Amino acid sequence: MSPLMIVLVLGLGIGAGVLSGLLGIGGGMVLIPAFVYWFGMSQQKAQGTSLAVLLLPIGLLAVRRYYQSGQVDLRIAALVALGFFGGAWLGAVFANQINETLLRRGFAVFLLAVAIQMLLEK
Repeated sequence: MSPLMIVLVLGLGIGAGVLSGLLGIGGGMVLIPAFVYWFGMSQQKAQGTSLAVLLLPIGLLAVRRYYQSGQVDLRIAALVALGFFGGAWLGAVFANQINETLLRRGFAVFLLAVAIQMLLEK
């Protein structure tokens, strides 16, 4: 990997980290589109790489700060993480069998639906 590529990838990580700590987003909303459009990855490879980022305790410092402010429900987080463990595997099985264009469009529709819901909500 070239020095420029290392700087770009680290910059993406910093940007995604700031947005994750600030808005609670990162993998799906920032990393996947960047991997697809900036780094030329397939939708499946972008999703797999984004999940690989989550394997390490990436959000540990941000979670610690939110927890210190009383803004983390550990019971709900633990149960969601348990469900996520099996659900992510099942989703990966399906994602690797779906046409890349269809998967990318489904991802875009999901992001659009979430954005519209948040814009219309009072």
